[in-house]
Amino acid sequence: MTLEEIQRPIRAEMSEFETRFRDAMRSRTALLDRVMHYIVRRKGKQMRPMFTLLSARSFGPVNDEGFVAASLIELLHTATLVHDDVVDGSPLRRGFFSINALWKNKIAVLVGDYLLSRGLLLAVEHGQFELLAIVSRAVREMSEGELLQIEKARGLNFEEEVYFEIIRQKTASLIAACCASGAAAGGAGPEQVMRMHRFGELTGIAFQIKDDLFDYGTGDRSGKPTGLDIKERKLTLPLIHALRQVSPSERRWMVRVVKARAQDGRQVERLVERVAEVGGIAHAHECMLAHRDQALELLHTFPENEARRALEGLVQLTVERDK
Repeated sequence: MTLEEIQRPIRAEMSEFETRFRDAMRSRTALLDRVMHYIVRRKGKQMRPMFTLLSARSFGPVNDEGFVAASLIELLHTATLVHDDVVDGSPLRRGFFSINALWKNKIAVLVGDYLLSRGLLLAVEHGQFELLAIVSRAVREMSEGELLQIEKARGLNFEEEVYFEIIRQKTASLIAACCASGAAAGGAGPEQVMRMHRFGELTGIAFQIKDDLFDYGTGDRSGKPTGLDIKERKLTLPLIHALRQVSPSERRWMVRVVKARAQDGRQVERLVERVAEVGGIAHAHECMLAHRDQALELLHTFPENEARRALEGLVQLTVERDK
């Protein structure tokens, strides 16, 4: 299913969302308004608003609550990207200069704070306190996941269970919030909202594993491994699995490359090749598909309709995308 086919049930709603999202980002402060305009111009695929609006549409027509949920989550997501670029010192985001590269770190941090506060106020202004609770839990989990990753990355020795907990919190919690808040806005009952939250978690985990695989050239348009995660000393699923398959001496070499030789292109390339040879990439791919299948199985417990079919296509897109 193409992106255009996925968006078909909510084409009018996505157009309405974009208008509301732009309105929510406006500011009377000239500098802030310029930054907001720049952010709007470089928008991505908008997968999170699609998850939110399709989840709402699965249970009923998209109403004001659904648009507020989609806007709040996209504001929150944008805030986290701005802050992530500051933390990582990234000069680029989606092929454009990052906010911190153009306006420096202090302004970027304040812009991220503004986006977060604007989103939270949007929920308060519309009296959507259930939405506020769902999203606030996601913010807490995203922060905890980031800190857990920093804590564990120092030793480079955590197990798969820790990895899955990190990505559940860092990435999957926000997609889960999209699905839960959308379902609630569409009129779903508490038990249905919980199932949609879990559906979002499973999809988000598959989404992050796909991102991990891009680092090894799998599914990427270029087909070339970048080793970027290794250069940033991040332990992702392919490498975690590989470390468990090799001898102690080879494991020490792998850890040494990540810790001390991550800028050595030849060493990183050799490490990437070795990860593939011992089954790290194949294992990660299997785990990704397993989480996709669990997500689809859970989604199929809901009545079939056009929006649910589009959600199925969106799940497939998360694991088949090439960037």
